[in-house]
Amino acid sequence: MAKAATETEQLIQLLRESKKILVFTGAGISTASGIPDFRGPNGIWKKRQPVYYQDFMASEPARIEHWDYKFEAWNAFRDARPNATHKAVAQLERAGKLLMVVTQNIDGLHSRAGTSAESLVELHGTNSLVECQTCHERSDPEPHFSYFRETRRPPKCQCGGFLKPATISFGQNLRVEDLQRAEEAASHADFVVALGSTLSVYPAAEIPLLAARHQAPYAIINRGATEHDTLPEVTIRIEDDVENVFPPTVAAALNER
Repeated sequence: MAKAATETEQLIQLLRESKKILVFTGAGISTASGIPDFRGPNGIWKKRQPVYYQDFMASEPARIEHWDYKFEAWNAFRDARPNATHKAVAQLERAGKLLMVVTQNIDGLHSRAGTSAESLVELHGTNSLVECQTCHERSDPEPHFSYFRETRRPPKCQCGGFLKPATISFGQNLRVEDLQRAEEAASHADFVVALGSTLSVYPAAEIPLLAARHQAPYAIINRGATEHDTLPEVTIRIEDDVENVFPPTVAAALNER
């Protein structure tokens, strides 16, 4: 217990002293908001196989399967609300300490909590919009999910292109501009903290390491092992639910400045 207390105190000190914090987040920060995990022991991928982007573009049955999977989870995403961790991250921005949030999450909860678009990179896209794969127009998901519910047919854009929730599917490249923004932030951060991620999905998981290799202290908070746990770049490793640790340490850091 003494070791954990020391690590928490060190985390508070780094949060207090840092002025350009990079926060990297994964699915573990949103489970408290009712968003299902993907890769955990009871994760979505244990129940359903993902549809690869190439299959989505080539096959009507694959598009139906993808929309069916997205429709199954839509109510949970639509109705989810930010929890204390999302709010703590937004609090860092209001305090002038946040350089960037780089998230693997597609739930839009950082935005709902108050993180600005200028300070947010959603590497894997967002469920909050639907995007045409041809003309790239983005629109509100609700009418498209209503159409799918009524017809069981995948919706199409007015231009004739295939519509897909604006998330990055398996086999689909990340947006170059998003990667560039994340890498630029990582190169200038003076502290990086990874929250609720197994740090197993690349190239996303390379971002906190990039910051650490630019001499930023690196903290990981996660319940369960991560792929970075034994790396020499890691300064602090706290094994716990993020919500138990991060909001109170942010509060302590900001109140004692």
